[in-house]
Amino acid sequence: MKRSAQLGALEPTTGCAGVPAGIRREATGSGRPASPAIALLAVCAVACGAGQEAPAPGDSARPPNIVLVMTDDQGYGDFGFTGNPVIETPNLDALAAQSAQVERFYVSPVCTPTRASLMTGRYNYRTRAIDTYIGRAMMEPDEVTVAEMLRDAGYATGIFGKWHLGDNYPMRAMDQGFGESLVHRGGGIGQPSDPPGGEGKYTDAVLFRNGQREETTGYCTDVYFDAALEFMERATAEGRPFFAYVPTNAPHGPFHDVPEDWLEYYRQVDLSAVLPDPEQASDEVLDRLARSYAMISNIDDNVGRLMARLDEMGLAENTILVFLDDNGPDRDRYNAGLRGRKGSTLEGGIRSPLLVLWPGRLPAGGEPVDRIAAHIDIAPTLLDAAGVEPPAGLHLDGRSLLGLLTGNGDAANWPDRTLYFQFHRGDEPKPLHAFAAVGQRYKLLHLSPRGEGDWQGDLNLELYDLEADPGESHNLIAGTRAVLAPAETGCAGVPSVRPMTGART
Repeated sequence: MKRSAQLGALEPTTGCAGVPAGIRREATGSGRPASPAIALLAVCAVACGAGQEAPAPGDSARPPNIVLVMTDDQGYGDFGFTGNPVIETPNLDALAAQSAQVERFYVSPVCTPTRASLMTGRYNYRTRAIDTYIGRAMMEPDEVTVAEMLRDAGYATGIFGKWHLGDNYPMRAMDQGFGESLVHRGGGIGQPSDPPGGEGKYTDAVLFRNGQREETTGYCTDVYFDAALEFMERATAEGRPFFAYVPTNAPHGPFHDVPEDWLEYYRQVDLSAVLPDPEQASDEVLDRLARSYAMISNIDDNVGRLMARLDEMGLAENTILVFLDDNGPDRDRYNAGLRGRKGSTLEGGIRSPLLVLWPGRLPAGGEPVDRIAAHIDIAPTLLDAAGVEPPAGLHLDGRSLLGLLTGNGDAANWPDRTLYFQFHRGDEPKPLHAFAAVGQRYKLLHLSPRGEGDWQGDLNLELYDLEADPGESHNLIAGTRAVLAPAETGCAGVPSVRPMTGART
């Protein structure tokens, strides 16, 4: 299902017909373009570590810098390195080729729950952030975030993009551990939370810097990365390690305001090949897809710019760069053979790539880790890498992945686990409504309709052997009680949803 990105020669080619001007590229071994800056950085990272024993994570005299990039509604199949035949993501492809990866990495089916788990290392059910709007898209202010823990350990902390865990005190990012914040409100630009004068504006967006309205210039994704780079430079000048969280709101809609150079490029590409049913390739569908891909390729440009700047500042060797998505794609399109999309607990709705680059510390370009992992594991992993202990008594559902990512044999001793995901609307999720319990081999789920409505009749449970059937095409539920029994028992471990009032669990 997954193919590795190939790094090409370091001499830039010329005359890449149709590719937006100003984006320097070169041919790769697979025929896809790649960024010379990133290819060079990747090769240097390997060369610098050649013949040396990699130091253990956390051994550096200076704590590692951390950059966490997460995109919005970019599906598992929206990358060249996951096999998409038309999308242009050369920088992310090169990053994947040089990163440690987790083959089966899971997120929630929609954005707010993923963000809560990412920030806390806890299932979103515990945090009250269980929906995408109204009161359930706000995280309880007494949750302890990874930003708070890193800040207390001396890190400069900044967020640039989409928070979506509360817009008012004490739930804002600036109240939850981020010393610097440049964010939009609510769940995205183009929503009721837009400030006057900023309605639906991805270009020249009206954002909020440390709580104060700010009119920006340029495309919002470019603005976020610009601000993040300035933040990193200031922190470095002050002699402080930094934690930069860059959660873009692209490629989430609306789609009327996208990078024009990339939009023009994709309008010249036959996109029908990435639709599940090419006969549905209407002008409207193809235009929407071109706009989504334009936003994604712009993100890729910015990731390349980020990595090149880290190298220029001499920070690449001591910076951990993590990349993931928040959920599946918002529409049906190429998804690397996975069923489902955003809002679904099928694999296509809850699978994301996980790329972790730490030159000289984590192996690059090897086989992806085959143990299952999820968003709840990111905060514990970053804390472990930084040598920061969580507060005594704080319950974390996730666990550090560093041992797995370093390839030091932890996979053999990694305990079996069951991961839980659910999609719903309203204050209280209905038990087993639109849920999935994911184990290392088997997955139990119930695909009830989206929304608050009850289903009729018995539970329509489905069971899949993901090792043999990653596309979830063969339901094994009938006659498999021996397999199903432990899965049903495991469902008892799902954390209770946090009530509107009450103590943290």
